[in-house]
Amino acid sequence: MTDNWHHGAAAVVTLTFDVDAETPILAQGRHYARHASTMSHQAYGPEVGLPRILAMLDDLGVPATFFVPGWVAERRPGLAASIVERGHEVAHHSYSHRPPTSMTPEEERADFERALAVFAGQGIEISGHRAALWEASWQTADLVAEHGLRYDSSLMGDDRPYRVATRSGDIVELPVHWSLDDWEQYAYLPEPHIGSVIESPAKVLELWRSELDGMRRYRCLFNLCAHPFLSGRPGRAEALRRFVEYALECGDVRFARCRDVAGDAAADAALPTRSPQPPDADPEVYPV
Repeated sequence: MTDNWHHGAAAVVTLTFDVDAETPILAQGRHYARHASTMSHQAYGPEVGLPRILAMLDDLGVPATFFVPGWVAERRPGLAASIVERGHEVAHHSYSHRPPTSMTPEEERADFERALAVFAGQGIEISGHRAALWEASWQTADLVAEHGLRYDSSLMGDDRPYRVATRSGDIVELPVHWSLDDWEQYAYLPEPHIGSVIESPAKVLELWRSELDGMRRYRCLFNLCAHPFLSGRPGRAEALRRFVEYALECGDVRFARCRDVAGDAAADAALPTRSPQPPDADPEVYPV
C-alpha cells in the first residue's frame, strides 16, 4: 500500500449516479409538474432504474456514490437510507437542482444549506457535493469547505484529483467531464429540451472502454456520471454492467466511493493545489 491517492492502481473508477428524479425538469419551470408523461419519465429513475442499478452493483461487488438532490430525498423518505444500507455513499447534489450559475449568491447558499438540513434530518452523513448541471459558481467551492465537506465533483480542471484552495481551507476536487456522462448519450425529451440524441448502448460502451484504456496509461480518475432515469433502462444497464466487468477484468483498476478517493487524495502530499479565479474579462473586449 502506498500513500498515493490511487494506491498503485493504473486507474481508479468512481461510479457515480445522479438521482435527479423530477428536479431537472421542475427547475426549468414549475408548470412542467402538470405534464404527466414527462414526470413519469423522470420518476422512472428512483422507482425502477435505481433498484435495478443497486442490484447490479450487488452482483458485481463494487461500491458507488449517489448524488441526491435534497428535494428528492425529502419527498422519497427512505431513499437515501436504502442506498447507504447497501454500502454506498450518498452525496449532496443541491436541493432543487437549479444550477448555481442561475442563482444569486444568497440563493445558492440557501439552496445548499436546505439540502444539508434534509440529510441531517435523515441521519445521512454527507462528505461531498456536486453542482447541478456541473455549473458551479465561483462561490461553490467556498460553500463546500465552509460547511465541512471534504470534496467537490463539479469542475473539469484535470483528469486526476486535485486540491482547491478556498477561504475556508482546502477541499479535494474529483473532476468530471462530458465524455463520461450518460446525459450526453441518452437524454431526450421533446419538451423541455434536455437533449436530442438516443445513442446505442454499444457505442457508449465503446466510448467508455476507450476512455478507461487511456486513463489506465496516464493513471487517472475515471469519474463516471450516470442517471438512473437514463442508464437504468435495460439495454443501457447491460452496457454499464459490461463496462464494469471489463474494468474488473483489466486487473489494474480500483473501484472506490468518492468519499474514499477524496480521503486518499487529501492525504497525498504530491497532490497539486489550485486556486481557481474568474478571468479578467475586459468589458470592452467581452461585453455582456
